[in-house]
Amino acid sequence: MEIILLTIGKTSQTFIQAGIDEYLKRLKRYVSFKIETIPDLKSAKSLTAELQKEKEGDAILNSITTSDFCILLDERGKEYTSVEFSGRLQKIMASGRKRAVFIVGGPYGFSQAVYNRADEKISFSKMTFTHEMIRLFFTEQIYRAMTILKGEPYHHD
Repeated sequence: MEIILLTIGKTSQTFIQAGIDEYLKRLKRYVSFKIETIPDLKSAKSLTAELQKEKEGDAILNSITTSDFCILLDERGKEYTSVEFSGRLQKIMASGRKRAVFIVGGPYGFSQAVYNRADEKISFSKMTFTHEMIRLFFTEQIYRAMTILKGEPYHHD
């Protein structure tokens, strides 16, 4: 299975990108993982929050297929410990689908159409993080999940 992190906009903070790159390098020995980026909307400042969510939602829906297992990274989603997440990820990977697409929304979240398409929602915390930081946290958690599933010593209980 291929795991994809689908995001809106580029990572502009170099220290965050350096961390992401480190975990991408580590992940190569475990799983096919990549980050796909939807460009920021050109006229976002002139749009209402609702219209921006709709336009970003259209771009998200155009980036996924009907056979993808889609998981929104959303503050209202289910929270997992790292061990629980690794178990959930293992079940998703065994589902027979070709791709698991984890999606980070734009600054105002997701459109209703994206919520309707999602197979599930996962929350990293009740706190709010920047969209760029979530990319790093998520990439690290995928790496952590892989080491847990392989019984490697990266994760400590």
